[in-house]
Amino acid sequence: MSVTAISEKLSVSAQPSVRGIRLFRDRGFGTLINNRPDDEEPSQPSSEAERQEAKQCGLAYAFIPVTSETITEADVRAFQRAVAASEGPVVAHCKTGTRSLNLYLIGEALDGRMSAEEVVEFGRSRGFDTTPAAAWLKSRAAQRPQVKGFFDKRTWSVQYVVSDPETRKCAIIDPVLDFDEKAGATAPKCADEILSYIRDNDLTVEWILDTHPHADHFSAAHYLKEKTGAQTAIGEHVVDIQKLWKGIYNWPELVTDGSQWDRLFAHGDTFKVGSIEAKVLFSPGHTLASITYVIGDAAFVHDTLFMPDSGTARADFPGGDARILWKSIQDILALPDDTRIFTGHDYQPGGRAPRWESTVADQKKLNPHLAGVTEEAFVALRTKRDKTLPMPKLILHALQVNIRGGRLPEPEANGKRYLKFPLDALQGAAWE
Repeated sequence: MSVTAISEKLSVSAQPSVRGIRLFRDRGFGTLINNRPDDEEPSQPSSEAERQEAKQCGLAYAFIPVTSETITEADVRAFQRAVAASEGPVVAHCKTGTRSLNLYLIGEALDGRMSAEEVVEFGRSRGFDTTPAAAWLKSRAAQRPQVKGFFDKRTWSVQYVVSDPETRKCAIIDPVLDFDEKAGATAPKCADEILSYIRDNDLTVEWILDTHPHADHFSAAHYLKEKTGAQTAIGEHVVDIQKLWKGIYNWPELVTDGSQWDRLFAHGDTFKVGSIEAKVLFSPGHTLASITYVIGDAAFVHDTLFMPDSGTARADFPGGDARILWKSIQDILALPDDTRIFTGHDYQPGGRAPRWESTVADQKKLNPHLAGVTEEAFVALRTKRDKTLPMPKLILHALQVNIRGGRLPEPEANGKRYLKFPLDALQGAAWE
């Protein structure tokens, strides 16, 4: 089997057989990276088969499946992390090795170590056509805005910094405040990582945006407002969420006018991130208040659509509705096909690396909850699946914080803060 050395640590290869993986071990490799989606060809081994054989051979294994047309920066960064984490030489493969090489070269260009022209020549000198990598870089340079995703493994959440390269102004979307329910401990680790990125890239925060009050993590919006002075915003129907949960929590003191945020967006409202035009779509169904932010060519949909291999969001929370969710998804899919879709969670199906960027075209073609599916079939599928899902473990903890814009409860006489949540309030939820 032909293996091409790319750097001191990385080599690329065509598709190996399962038995051929042992040859990688014999040649001194410590990690195998599979960049090929399952089922491209009937004869290719599955990722699970490769994983098991790699384990038997004592090789570390990473599954980062891509196609030439759908490589994202998240894929590139996952590839870089897998290479960096290896204690020994790494061999990466796809069908021919080209996609693996393209992932490496895009990363080199993004990090300023190579130009797009050098990317093409590097591939040509080693017998590979790497013009798709150069085209990817050219397309990215023309795209607005720049989007940096931050994946929080504890809650499977993705937070974003969306910036205008021209003005260096940015928005933070759906930031996470760390919470350990076992210890009752809070910490701003995720938020401080975002602040470090903003500082290192000389950005100015204009907006701190929530898509809805989250059920599976605390919002860091209030913490970040205190640090940056930026405006906070959410959809105007947050007041409906507040009124609903005011009753669930038996919380007469809760103010339910949305005044915990600086601005409440209505459907069709527009604003700017630097010089980039942005608009708001009301996207209910997952919750009463969910909205989508369309900033330039990027749509931030959070709990509406997941990555195409993960389907769509649940619609069984208080105020949720599968039929309304379907209609919201159709509004998102009516955006131009090349609109970038950024989701708010990724649960890494099949053990793949975290991903959070797709396109409208990808969703239409590849999402099994949408491709060739009617409204009635979607509602039936979503309703059946939702009945099997346990509630998020933090829903009763998080909502009392998030319907107040990320504000923790006020300290009591002893200086400590206390959460309050009801028993048996969410009847019918599946048990784990």
